[in-house]
Amino acid sequence: MSTDPEEDAIEWPIDGVLDLHLFKPSEVDSLVPEYLAACGERGITSVRLIHGKGTGQLREKVHAILRRHAEVESFQLAPATAGGWGATIVRLKRQH
Repeated sequence: MSTDPEEDAIEWPIDGVLDLHLFKPSEVDSLVPEYLAACGERGITSVRLIHGKGTGQLREKVHAILRRHAEVESFQLAPATAGGWGATIVRLKRQH
C-alpha cells in the first residue's frame, strides 16, 4: 500500500448514481460537489444520491450541500421505486 493518497484512490463510475454508504461522512462535503461536477461534464443532468434513511443527518448534510451548489437546478427525495427518503434525486443545470 502506498503512502500517496492519489495512488490509493479508487475510480468510481460516473453514471449518475452515487451511494454515499461507501464513503466516510467526512468525505461527503467534497465528494458530492466533485461527483456532481463530473456528472455535469459528462452531460448527466439527473443524479441519484443514496444517503440512506438512518437518523437523517447524512440526508440533511447532502441537502445543505445541494442548496449551496450553483449547478443544482432542483432536488427532491426519490420516489419509492428509487429509494424513497433514503435517496435524493438531483436535477443539474445543463452545461453549455
